[in-house]
Amino acid sequence: MAEIDRVALDAQTGGDDDLAREVLALFAGESRRLVAELGDRSLPGLRRAEIAHTIRGSAAGVGAKRVHALAGAAEDGLRAGDAGAEAAVAALAAAVADAATEIDAGS
Repeated sequence: MAEIDRVALDAQTGGDDDLAREVLALFAGESRRLVAELGDRSLPGLRRAEIAHTIRGSAAGVGAKRVHALAGAAEDGLRAGDAGAEAAVAALAAAVADAATEIDAGS
């Protein structure tokens, strides 16, 4: 399964392959850093929700649809204090890893 929607990415970058690679590299690095921060359970739930929200926005900008959806679920769960929020965070972390692996591979 492709983690990045290339049509959506092309729409954001005007079909410029160099720009797309640059944007994807920034997304991969930033999302990895944010997921590591999101995993810090000592942070308040609302701060963690803000981190998930940031990932969600970034994912929308590069066409990472699965990351976008899972970041939204994590954000909503963290804001609500739902017991399932940690499972949503774990699913988001896995999706970010998958997307970053695809980006690193140049697919």
